[in-house]
Amino acid sequence: MGVKAHGTVALAERYRDRLPIDADTPIVSLGEGGTPLLLAPRLSEELGIELYVKFDGANPTGSFKDRGMTIAVSKALQEGARAVICASTGNTAASASAYAARAGLPAVVLVPEGAVASGKLAQSRALGARVLALRGTFDDALRISRELGERGEFAVVNSGYNDYRVEGQKTVAFELLEELGRVPDVVALPYGGGGNSTAIVRGFQEAGQGTPRLLPGEAAQRPTTFATAIRIADPVHAREVERALDVAGGEIVTLSEEALLSAWRDLAAKEGIFCEPASAAGIAALRQAPVEPGSLVVCVVTGHGLKDADAATSHSPEPTPIDADADAVARAAQ
Repeated sequence: MGVKAHGTVALAERYRDRLPIDADTPIVSLGEGGTPLLLAPRLSEELGIELYVKFDGANPTGSFKDRGMTIAVSKALQEGARAVICASTGNTAASASAYAARAGLPAVVLVPEGAVASGKLAQSRALGARVLALRGTFDDALRISRELGERGEFAVVNSGYNDYRVEGQKTVAFELLEELGRVPDVVALPYGGGGNSTAIVRGFQEAGQGTPRLLPGEAAQRPTTFATAIRIADPVHAREVERALDVAGGEIVTLSEEALLSAWRDLAAKEGIFCEPASAAGIAALRQAPVEPGSLVVCVVTGHGLKDADAATSHSPEPTPIDADADAVARAAQ
């Protein structure tokens, strides 16, 4: 049984009775789940709500993808897969690479050439995956992954074609219920492919205590946004997201690049939470969509800031050169 160093049981074991695993499933775990839920006091005051941030960037590979990948790779191993494949804008690639390595399986990841943050590519390369930079879009990469999966050569671990991913990702809803002691009024989160929005509503429905209103935030410039994790022109889960909104209520909030950048900066500067730009889409959505004052709201922050250090470099002040003198430092610090 996989356990975290501090003794917390691995996600698949914690929720075994709610997941598609059995006694014969070899659990492939890196200690995912159990991520921090942090009160955001300054943003709460700004928005007139009680706002918590579920920081899924604290997962082992730095993103929420690990919640689903532990289940997808465990089942791939159980079902006799010889290798895994995925299309990715970065986070799925890093997660698939790590869990495949843990399982002793080869991994092939297809990424759009020049469109993925360097930190994510570095993760996949360091983890031993075969990284192929496709001369095409994410949608091209997804199509090819599916074709190769249908040939029986690989287990495809993209959530659009592997429901085990969605099953694992729904566990964030279970954790929120445990941590808050009730269903939040609103959950806001990024909307790239839509798997996480689908998973969260599924989790709350299965828990049977009610479903929060959903606010998925998408980039207005989907194919070119600087928020690379949601740079997906054609969301594979679009229909499922619409059905989830029918169940939960809420709306898709379309965000400008300026709104995404402002939310990302403020989450860091006001709350000390450093995430990749796409992960602040929920904050940006809350600033645009009407929310009842005093509501209990959770923003799911999906990826760590070091996933896209290039964005931090490009959109943050340069270090100030200073002489090695205490008075000079004191003056510069004012």
